[in-house]
Amino acid sequence: MAQISATEQPHMKQIDLKQLNIPQLSQLKQQLDQELNLFQESLASLKVAQTKFQTSSETLQNFSPDSEGSEILVPLTGSMYVPGKLVDTNNVIIDIGTRYYVEKDIPAAKDYFQRKIEFVTEQMEKIQYLGLEKSKIRDAIVEIVEMKLAQQQQS
Repeated sequence: MAQISATEQPHMKQIDLKQLNIPQLSQLKQQLDQELNLFQESLASLKVAQTKFQTSSETLQNFSPDSEGSEILVPLTGSMYVPGKLVDTNNVIIDIGTRYYVEKDIPAAKDYFQRKIEFVTEQMEKIQYLGLEKSKIRDAIVEIVEMKLAQQQQS
């Protein structure tokens, strides 16, 4: 699939949109619509991940040496919990992805989640920027199509 960008890139060829015919412009618009939908889906997935990391980080705020021995509900799945008791409030086991878990002390776990939140946020910002750029190109294409259709009606 060809890339479409408003900014000049060394590996890309620049095309004057006014030189394209209406079917070509429609195909280009359709491609941009697909890319924008993909960006929206990616943003939604990243937002879910960001929320999970933030929730995990906030949960760590509740851990203290005073909470040792407290009864809690331990999540086994998204909807199934079992009763448990806090034994070691200085260390936690965190999911680092693809069924890998690692034991970390509370400050290291907080740092891990903070770094993940920052990384996901950066990725979201990049996607939002690209989406805005593609949206501007899409709007320009729509404007040119309308202009060409108006010219066809006049002649």
